[in-house]
Amino acid sequence: MFKLDTADDLLDAFRPKDRKTVDLTTLTYPLVVKDYVAWPHPGGGKVFLVFATPGGAPTGIAFDTNGAGASVPAMCSWCHSSVAGTGVGLLTATVNGNKRAGVHVCTDLSCREKLEEVANRTGASVRPAMEKLVTRIGQFASDALKIDLSGAGR
Repeated sequence: MFKLDTADDLLDAFRPKDRKTVDLTTLTYPLVVKDYVAWPHPGGGKVFLVFATPGGAPTGIAFDTNGAGASVPAMCSWCHSSVAGTGVGLLTATVNGNKRAGVHVCTDLSCREKLEEVANRTGASVRPAMEKLVTRIGQFASDALKIDLSGAGR
């Protein structure tokens, strides 16, 4: 869990090259984040994610969603939910220059809600699944996007 007191604190979670694309108009502060927070750009085409791995700094990713969904069932790489239609698709983010990396995930980043629904149906705790989800998000940010999760260099 972490707290972002201002819009500037939230923007600081993103890499400098992503900050100009981040839309903050739908958020209110202070923002207390349990596992992660995700929100779409009001104009479409982008979705934003801020998370923190255990011991890490808040980290933001700006995803492009253009053409993200296919009309066939697919499984999210992060929460492992199977969704039909355009619920799971390829989200991409800039690595550097013209290089991009992508991941097949819930296109609205609603993984938390899906995991909570499963936990509620089965009577299990959602915490283990949420911890694995945040770990998978962190692995993508670190391995594919080369983001230092400690917050250094941002």
